[in-house]
Amino acid sequence: MSILTEKAPSFVREIAPYRAGKPAAELVRELGLNPETVVKLASNENPLGLGEKAKVAIAQAALDLGRYPDANGFSLKRKLSERHGVAAEQITLGNGSNDILELAAKAFLKAGSNSVFSQYAFAVYPLATQGCGAQAKVVPALNYGHDLDAFLATIDENTRVVFVANPNNPTGTFLTEKQLLAFLEKAPSDVLIVLDEAYNEFLETDQQYDATQWITRFPNLLVSRSFSKAYGLAGLRVGYSVSSSEVADLMNRVRQPFNVNSIALAAAEAALDDAAFLKKTFELNREGRAVLTQGLQALGLEVLPSAGNFVLVKVGTADNAGALVFDALQRRGVIVRPVGNYGLPQWLRISVGLPAENARLLAEMPHALAVLDQA
Repeated sequence: MSILTEKAPSFVREIAPYRAGKPAAELVRELGLNPETVVKLASNENPLGLGEKAKVAIAQAALDLGRYPDANGFSLKRKLSERHGVAAEQITLGNGSNDILELAAKAFLKAGSNSVFSQYAFAVYPLATQGCGAQAKVVPALNYGHDLDAFLATIDENTRVVFVANPNNPTGTFLTEKQLLAFLEKAPSDVLIVLDEAYNEFLETDQQYDATQWITRFPNLLVSRSFSKAYGLAGLRVGYSVSSSEVADLMNRVRQPFNVNSIALAAAEAALDDAAFLKKTFELNREGRAVLTQGLQALGLEVLPSAGNFVLVKVGTADNAGALVFDALQRRGVIVRPVGNYGLPQWLRISVGLPAENARLLAEMPHALAVLDQA
């Protein structure tokens, strides 16, 4: 380590960078595979890509890229405010919902304060916390999901942010409206509750609720959403939050200028009007998730019930089972997500793909599992 980097804050030097899902192109380079045969089921992307309305909007926006984007995102905020029945001043736009999580941390966390979140929760929560020099208080999971009663017991006088993912990534677990409201009723009003709903659009009808309507009752609530998953805009990076106007104002003070680009703004606005594409995505995911769950269970594997666009599957009992099967699948041209960094080394997260992609995964899995007998 150089003299220069030694002077950086220790909490920055100790950050373990976020590990994204491997791109298909990288696997092709590493193993010399035919790119047309590689299947990527690693990053919870929409296998349909993006909708036609978004494509048209992107083409139009591309004609004016010599200009800066609207720094306030006026048109997208107006559409979102109409959609949720809130004031535009309550909406914060982000470079993906990850950006929203980082903005919330920057606005409320500092050295000496802490955030609270669950074991097996999204990896960005500890990264955002550590990046502010704050402490992370990790609550043991309950059946691989959030134990909200334990959250309440963990919150102390130094807690400034609580992260709750619903559905949770990478486990797919789900909290009901009743559970969330009971938690909000008891949570301290001077603690920001970040409800991360990146997978909200995949919920079944009997699971759906609208947390954006709770903010008047709970002004310490922030609801985060993403266009990367169901709307198919992962490559454009656009997300948003709904909160009180006071919270939004604080987040805008630490937000980068022009943090959402022109094409992303236009595509997101168009995507909100594409109900047919969203319906097709939902139905494809519901069917594909069931096929993957049943197919993996038929191989004798444990699969957690999922409310997202992925499933979490236990592939073995050895501590390196997940890594071994992940590597074997890669060599057969199928990319999934190992989750050892989440403390789940025996498990793999598999995104729902197109029917042919799901079938390919299920066909290759027995061959990949065979490596465990050789280990």
